[in-house]
Amino acid sequence: MPSRNRYTQIAEAIAAEIADQPAGTRVASEHEIAARFGVSRAAARSALQELAGRYLVRRVRGAGTFVNRPLDYVLSQSRAPSMHQTIRDAGGELRTVVRDVRTVPVTGVIAERLEREEGSAVHLLTRQSYIDGLLNGWSQEWIPVDMLPELDAAVHAVESLDTILRQMCGVTPVRAWCRVSSVLPDRRVSEGLETEYNRPVWLVESLSRDAATGRTVMCSSSWTRPDSTRIIVELDGPVGPCPCPCPSP
Repeated sequence: MPSRNRYTQIAEAIAAEIADQPAGTRVASEHEIAARFGVSRAAARSALQELAGRYLVRRVRGAGTFVNRPLDYVLSQSRAPSMHQTIRDAGGELRTVVRDVRTVPVTGVIAERLEREEGSAVHLLTRQSYIDGLLNGWSQEWIPVDMLPELDAAVHAVESLDTILRQMCGVTPVRAWCRVSSVLPDRRVSEGLETEYNRPVWLVESLSRDAATGRTVMCSSSWTRPDSTRIIVELDGPVGPCPCPCPSP
C-alpha cells in the first residue's frame, strides 16, 4: 500500500493547482502523476481517489479525470419544483433522458402520497439526468393518469415535467412535502448512476400539489450523485400535512 502521507501530499498539491480551474478541466492521468512525483501508479491512483472523495475531481469511465464543482441544488417551497429551473438557477444545464414510462396500478405508500385508491392507474416515469454533460441522477416519478393521460408523448417532446404539467394540465405545482436522506443505492440505481453500490448517494422524496386547489399532482424519488450536486434545504411554511407516515426521530 502506498504511504498515506505521500499520496495525501500529492493530493494537496494537485488540489491547490486546480483550485481556480473551471469545472470540466482535464486533470493529469495516473501515469502522468506517477512520473511527475516519482511515485508508483498505486500512489498516483490513491491521490486521485483522495481528491474524488473530496468531490474536487470526478473520474469518468473511459474519458479521464476532470475538475469537479458540485452545484447547489436548493429545495424550497418558494421555488418551483422544477429540476431544470433549479439547475439553471445554479448555473448549470440539465438534460434528461427517458428510460421508461409505463402505466401501473398504484399501491402502498405511493397511493397514500397521491391520495388515490389502491389499484388506481398512474404513470411511472423513470429518467436519467445529466448536468453539463455529466451523469447526475436517476429518478422515478408517479403522475395520476386522470391528471395527465398522454404523458408518454409529452415527455418525449418536452424534457421539463414542470412545464408539461403547467401547460397541459393547467396547474401550478408547488412542493408540499419533501424528505432528504443519504442512502446506499440498490443495484438498479447504482447502475443508473454509474457509481459503486457501497457509496452513499442523495435520495430526495417529494410530493407536489397544485397551488390553487391543493390537489396532488405527482410524487417522486430522485437519487443524485453527491459529487455532482450539494443538496440545500430551505425551511418554509408548510403547504399541507405530510401525506404519509414519517419515521419518528
